[in-house]
Amino acid sequence: MDKIYMNQLAFYGYHGVFQEEQKLGQRFIVDLVLQLDLKEAGTSDELNATINYGEVYNRVRNIVEGESLKLLESVAEKVAIELLANYERLQECKVKVIKPDPPIPGHYQSVAIEITRSRQ
Repeated sequence: MDKIYMNQLAFYGYHGVFQEEQKLGQRFIVDLVLQLDLKEAGTSDELNATINYGEVYNRVRNIVEGESLKLLESVAEKVAIELLANYERLQECKVKVIKPDPPIPGHYQSVAIEITRSRQ
């Protein structure tokens, strides 16, 4: 299966278990791997034969910068559901949500979760 990679989409959202996270907000980074057949797009050079990256970005932004959720898992699930529901060419998507600055004592680069969802 062919893949579209969208890397390091950066947003400011209000997700987290702690009230301070939901009030103050923080950065979130999203990586996507979208799996679909890109042969028609490659031979026709037509946008409607693929997935519009700008539209995908806006859909993800609306979720990450929208309603406050407690878990990264919930954010990722909402993104996967939104993409699969709106792009019939999309067969599978991998969604990674990165939280660079979680309120966890210690030294680390980030925490992240990654899910993969497919058409049933």
